[in-house]
Amino acid sequence: MKTIDNKDIIEYLLYAERDAHEVSKITNEYPEITIEEAYVLQDGLLQRRLKENNTKTIGMKLGLTSTAKQEMMGVKQPIYGYLHKDMLAYEWEPLSCSELIHPKIEPEIAFFISEDIQGENITEEDISQATKYVAPALEIIDSRYKDFRFTLVDVVADNCSSAKFVVGSNLQSPHSIDVGNIGMVMSKNGKVEQTGSSAAVLGHPLKAMAWAANLLGKRDKGFKKGDIVLSGAISEAISLEAGDKVVVDFDNLGTVSISCTD
Repeated sequence: MKTIDNKDIIEYLLYAERDAHEVSKITNEYPEITIEEAYVLQDGLLQRRLKENNTKTIGMKLGLTSTAKQEMMGVKQPIYGYLHKDMLAYEWEPLSCSELIHPKIEPEIAFFISEDIQGENITEEDISQATKYVAPALEIIDSRYKDFRFTLVDVVADNCSSAKFVVGSNLQSPHSIDVGNIGMVMSKNGKVEQTGSSAAVLGHPLKAMAWAANLLGKRDKGFKKGDIVLSGAISEAISLEAGDKVVVDFDNLGTVSISCTD
């Protein structure tokens, strides 16, 4: 077996993001990498990214939160990655598609965390009490891997395909609406592409949030006061190309949108 060189793998993935080009998945060269080693690679990648981009961590994102996606990947639990300030995009400022490789968009519910959450016995009620607001959101995922194809280990090491995200302006208390059953319609260039409900996120987004908090607790990590956490995709992702405008309309949360130029 080839000896795993974390520095080389991290540089390989960082270069792909910086240069906006796709690369072969790392498990082609290192098929023996475990999920725990993949999270170590993710940590190293994030440390390098924070320094090189002169940015800071502002939250987290959860992935593989639907049963269908877990079955497709052959796993039984979600995954997580981190969000940096330079990943935050805005509805009024079009993205440049030339700075991305093969972006896709997913509709999400964003949780605004108002107090630190860390431990191994975190409940959905704990998450609810520690959440000041929920808001409509879009995540733009952009795997560095060729043809957007990868294994679980590959995607975790690549910070779960994190690229950009947008949060809508309609913030609501999680106690004022039914977070577990928020309907959603996602349209691209005026045509409906996806519909769904927040119930697709492990049955309830709070369940996904509690799962992540408990896994983080086992690793002496947790959610931090001020974090924005994307709780998982409500539907399948759709592609984003130059000239596209995507609008997502959520029940009780309003709309959030993004457009993309060359």
